[in-house]
Amino acid sequence: MKKQWISILIVGMSFATAWAIRGQFGHEPGASWAAGIGALALVLVSQRKDWFAKILPVALASMVGWGGCGMISYGIVVGYGRNVDFVNAAYGLVMLFVIGGLFGLLGGGLVGLTLDSSKKKPVYWNSLMAEMVAGGIVGYYLLIQAFGFLMTPPRSEAWAVCLGAGLAMIWYMVRNEHKAPLRVAYFAAMGAGFGFGFGNVLQILGDILAIQFNMWNVMEYSIGFFGGSGMAYGVFSSVWPEETTAPQKWQNKFAYFVVFLLIPYLVFSNSNLIQVFFITPNAESLPAASLVGSSIAVLILFALALLGWTKTIQSNGEISRSLILQLFLGYWATYIFLSYGLTGGFRGNFMLNHHLYVLNFIVVILLLRQNSPSFFEIPTANVDSKNWLKYTLCIVAVLVLLAFVLIHLHGDIGGKNARF
Repeated sequence: MKKQWISILIVGMSFATAWAIRGQFGHEPGASWAAGIGALALVLVSQRKDWFAKILPVALASMVGWGGCGMISYGIVVGYGRNVDFVNAAYGLVMLFVIGGLFGLLGGGLVGLTLDSSKKKPVYWNSLMAEMVAGGIVGYYLLIQAFGFLMTPPRSEAWAVCLGAGLAMIWYMVRNEHKAPLRVAYFAAMGAGFGFGFGNVLQILGDILAIQFNMWNVMEYSIGFFGGSGMAYGVFSSVWPEETTAPQKWQNKFAYFVVFLLIPYLVFSNSNLIQVFFITPNAESLPAASLVGSSIAVLILFALALLGWTKTIQSNGEISRSLILQLFLGYWATYIFLSYGLTGGFRGNFMLNHHLYVLNFIVVILLLRQNSPSFFEIPTANVDSKNWLKYTLCIVAVLVLLAFVLIHLHGDIGGKNARF
C-alpha cells in the first residue's frame, strides 16, 4: 500500500473537498455533483483504458448511490452528539456512523458494480434497480411503520429506505458473486461511517476550543475524505475483470444528460445564484450573488456541458487519460466557482474555507503529476465477513469511547438534542 497511498489520497482529497462544497448546496443534487467528482478522480487515477470508456456510467452510478442518500436527514443526529449525556452522545455518533455508512454502501456498491460489469458477468441493472426499490419500500415499512424504530424524530426517516435498498443490493451481489463490488461497498461504508462520526467529534472539539472556522465544513470534509479513501482502497485492492464492456451509445447519452445537464441545472436552480434574475434589483432584496456573477456562472455551466459533450459523446469511445483529466478538473473547478458565488464571492465576501477548496484543488493537481500506481501488487477477491464484523465493531467502539471522552470535555455548547 506504500506506493498506492498517493492515488488513494487523490481520491480522498477530491471527494472530501467536493463534499465540503456540497454543504453550500445540500440535498440530493449537491451530493450528486460531489459524488461525480469523486468518481472522475477514481477512474482518472486507475489508468485503466476500459474504465475510461465507461466514465459517464461510473459517474452516474456514483451520483445515484452517494447522491441518493442525500435524502437522509441528519441535522438532529449531529445535535445528539453534542449532548452532555453519555447515552445521547454515543447514540448520536453511532447513528452518524450508520448514516455515513449508508452513503458509502450505496455509492461504493453501485460504482463497484459498474466497474465489474463485463460480458462474462454482466450486471442486470433492470433487475437490480427493481430489487433495490422494493427493498427500500419494505425496509421503510418494516422499520418505521411496523416496528416504529425512529432514528431522528420528528424529521424524515428516509435512512430506512436507503438501508433497505442497500441490503437488496448486497443480496444481489452475493447471489451473483460480485465480490469486488461487495468489497468496495464495505470499505466505502466503513470509511464514510467513521468519517461522519469522527467529523462530528472534530466539530465539537472546534467549538470547545472556540476555533473561528466553519466546523460544519470540517465534518463534511471528514466524511468525504474517509469515504472516498475507503472507496478507493476497496477498488485498488480488489480483483477486477481484465476487460469490461464499454457502454452503449444510449447509455452514454443518458449518463451525460444527468451528469452534465440535469445535476448542474438543479444545483444552480436551487441556489441563490438564480434568484438575481427574478427579483427586484435593490440592495436589500438581492442575495449574495450579483447579476454579473450569476450570468458568468450560467456561461460556465454551458461551457461545462459543451466540454462534457465534446470529450465523451463525440469521442466515439476513444477516451484518453488527458480527456478524463480535463473533465475532472473542469467539473470540480465549476463546483468551486459556484460555491464562491453562492456565498458572496461575487460581492467581495470571501470565506477562508473556500480558499482551502482551491488549495486542495492545487495539491491534487500536484499529486497527479506523480503518476503513482493505483492497484495493489497482490489484489484479493476475499470477502472476509468475520474480520469485517470485527472491524465494524472496533469502529463503533472507538466512536463510543470518543463520545465518553467528549462529554467530559465540555458543558452546554449549544445545538444539542436529546433522543432519550
